[in-house]
Amino acid sequence: MRTDRLVAILLLLQRRGQVTAAEVAQELEVSERTARRDLGALAMAGVPVYSMQGRGGGWRLVGGARTDLSGLTASEARALFLVAGPASAATPAVKAALRKLVHALPEPFRVQAEAAASSLVMDPERWGSSRVEHRPPRFLDELQDAVIRGVQVRLGYVDREGSETERTVHPLGIVAKGPSWYLVANTEAGRRTFRIDRVSSADPTDDPVHRPGDFDLAGSWREIADEVDRKRMPLEIQALCVPHGIGLLRMALGTRLQVGGATTDGRIEVLIRGRTEFTLAGELAGLIEWVEVTGPSSVRDHLAAIGNAIVERYG
Repeated sequence: MRTDRLVAILLLLQRRGQVTAAEVAQELEVSERTARRDLGALAMAGVPVYSMQGRGGGWRLVGGARTDLSGLTASEARALFLVAGPASAATPAVKAALRKLVHALPEPFRVQAEAAASSLVMDPERWGSSRVEHRPPRFLDELQDAVIRGVQVRLGYVDREGSETERTVHPLGIVAKGPSWYLVANTEAGRRTFRIDRVSSADPTDDPVHRPGDFDLAGSWREIADEVDRKRMPLEIQALCVPHGIGLLRMALGTRLQVGGATTDGRIEVLIRGRTEFTLAGELAGLIEWVEVTGPSSVRDHLAAIGNAIVERYG
């Protein structure tokens, strides 16, 4: 990604006034030889840079020359570095180049550019049969901008019963969960998650967000998603599965399956989550060749009843 390095060097020169090849190498994580070659390439290409030899020397722009890249607006810088974040589909090489480039941005833009790179988490697993949202929700851009700028938002919100409320929230991050979008925010009642398609208004304030110093959006979302899954699937059963059946269980149960260790007879301990005892027994009835439910006993009773009904009907 040599072009990205050359852009980064130009911005470094503008920000610092003078740089050495060693400083360029350290900033862009390349060798000094590569840094010197890139600096020379800028001069060969007609960029007004020159080298000063001796003690205290380095590379400068002739007459403090500026490049149009200095005209990046804050919003353009943020948009650029959304590409460098963990949720981006960009190649690792592009992400690496952009992360290097952020160090060369003017100071006022750098904090927001770095915030943009960590403002979004993509979680491809959808919850149940959630409806497909064919386009991003109405207030997505406003809320992501508030996350990046670190400002509080007066949020209008319609809950699942249709009741509308208004509150001031501290936006911490945006999550795309399958086709749905969520805002993770701190509120007076603690950390909450809001479906963005239910947001009826979003008015940024000038008040700064109170953001925990150790906050990690990806880790926080894992905790939220696990809690939602536990509420959606409150029943947990224990079972034993033959080793060659684990793959089939993963296909059938997905994230509701937790695989443990092996027992003395070679089978694998598993935990399986579900909504109710009866529906879970119905799911597992077709897997009895590979799985033995060990508890709770009420689920075993449901399985026995299903087995008796099958024998009665089909002999």
